[in-house]
Amino acid sequence: MNFKHLHYFWVAAKAGGVVRAGEQLHTTPQTLSAQIKLLEDRLGRRLFRKSGRQLELTDDGRVALRFADEIFALGSDLETALREKRGTREQALELRVGIEDVVAKSVAYKLLEPALNLAEPVKLICAEGSFNDLMAQLALHRLDLVIADEPLTRKLSVKAFNHKLGSSAVTFFAAPELAARLRQPFPKCLDGAPMLVPGGSSSVRPQFDAWLERERLHPRVVGEFGDGALMKAFGRQGRGVFLSPSVVEDETVSQYGVQVLGRVDEISDDFYAITAERRITHPGVAAITQAARSELFSPRSPA
Repeated sequence: MNFKHLHYFWVAAKAGGVVRAGEQLHTTPQTLSAQIKLLEDRLGRRLFRKSGRQLELTDDGRVALRFADEIFALGSDLETALREKRGTREQALELRVGIEDVVAKSVAYKLLEPALNLAEPVKLICAEGSFNDLMAQLALHRLDLVIADEPLTRKLSVKAFNHKLGSSAVTFFAAPELAARLRQPFPKCLDGAPMLVPGGSSSVRPQFDAWLERERLHPRVVGEFGDGALMKAFGRQGRGVFLSPSVVEDETVSQYGVQVLGRVDEISDDFYAITAERRITHPGVAAITQAARSELFSPRSPA
């Protein structure tokens, strides 16, 4: 695609016609029309249609305009970024991170914290969403990194690379009043107990279901949650037993005022950094992966 032709189309669409656009670009309407026609031929779509003596965008033209807005906005940002001179106030390094919505927020914070401790200032831009939505953003290079509880597979046609950060066992928690009513030792106390469980999109859920079957346990599921923070909020109120990664066991107890019932090593909560690069070059992403492997998920007993 000739981006000069795209620029002519963009200016004409913004100006409301080729005459005004020609005045802005210091060229003739005939030249502009010819250049836009070349773009239409390249795309195989009509972008303008005549409406009386005016030109108006077709449906395809409106789609093209949305993309052109983003393309030239990014171009403007690039020029601005490269023109800025570093003075007494150093420009912050942007780190754009997507966090899968099933990842515990406390784990996400622990994973991201090392990037904020770099010598150079870092501006962290976080987005949360489903795995597929975040992969689409990564493919468009709108994200530097996606943190997920599952690796990217060939089911999605996205060119990206998995970097495993580590795994954690899970801990079961209950509010003090509920824990006091559970007479049996763990895990037998779960049989018949009210239970808050992660949603089906969580990689932990099938492992949890299989573990219950092996242990012949039948808790009473009273809530299923895609958002782990919401599940813990219900757990804090004594609505049910819930599980969370053992690496944030202390934080969970402190933040939600709950008690530990027990830990299960057979259920593994895995965490991945997914990037568009095979070799990690962003300093923030490098700090996150290194700290996760050497500190957060290093072999050690839960506190």
